[in-house]
Amino acid sequence: MSQKVNEEKEMTFWDHLEDLRGGLIRSIAVLLVASIVLFFFKNFLFDDLILAPTRSDFFLYKWLGVDVSLKLVNIEVAAQFMIHIKVTFICAIIICCPYLIYEIWRFISPALYKHEIVATRKAFLFASVLFYAGLVVGYTVVLPLMVNFFHSYSVSEAVENTISLSSYMGTVTSTVLLFGLVFEFPTLIAILSQLGLVTKQMLKSGWRYAVCVVVVLAALITPSGDPFSLGVVSVPLFILYWISILVCKEALPEEEELDEQ
Repeated sequence: MSQKVNEEKEMTFWDHLEDLRGGLIRSIAVLLVASIVLFFFKNFLFDDLILAPTRSDFFLYKWLGVDVSLKLVNIEVAAQFMIHIKVTFICAIIICCPYLIYEIWRFISPALYKHEIVATRKAFLFASVLFYAGLVVGYTVVLPLMVNFFHSYSVSEAVENTISLSSYMGTVTSTVLLFGLVFEFPTLIAILSQLGLVTKQMLKSGWRYAVCVVVVLAALITPSGDPFSLGVVSVPLFILYWISILVCKEALPEEEELDEQ
């Protein structure tokens, strides 16, 4: 019979509350320390990382042979300082994400059985790897393609694009974090599979519809619509779909009979 890891030491409600409070305090402290440290690396965060897609020396622009020189302007008094604080905090969350996940794991693990601990640990690791992979794809591929398109697009030659720092930062954070979440799709499928709502057979049989959805989604993400951009964005999404098939459970024989009926 499976036994919980906390069988030797039962925790009361107040013990759980105290443990939760300690985890929150530690998490906040780690985030504050990381934010303070990152605050003093302003040149690296902005010049070498965040603003890199605004220059032609960005590696994707070199591959595409695209000349991009985007000049940003600031139109608000405190915008640059507030953006500096916001960026350092977001980067601190991204960097400290493994530790934050560890604190969540530390809090819930006493309530799990031994076989559940192994499964949950793998799920946390799987979700973390996919999240960081999504951030990388969003930053290195999708963001520069969007920047290049919107920078060069104009409804008339009489209208000149003057992009504010706040607008650019909003695009950076929303695009990169969105792809981090999009890459959690296989994790969602794995959960739905465990609940019996999705099976491997369902995903395999619906691959043609998935192709259409992926192409449409890629076209929305890359408004330029050129074949190269569509391909670059579509390939990671297709890979996600097939990863979802791999992590999905096989349908039981009785379930297959019900589906056929």
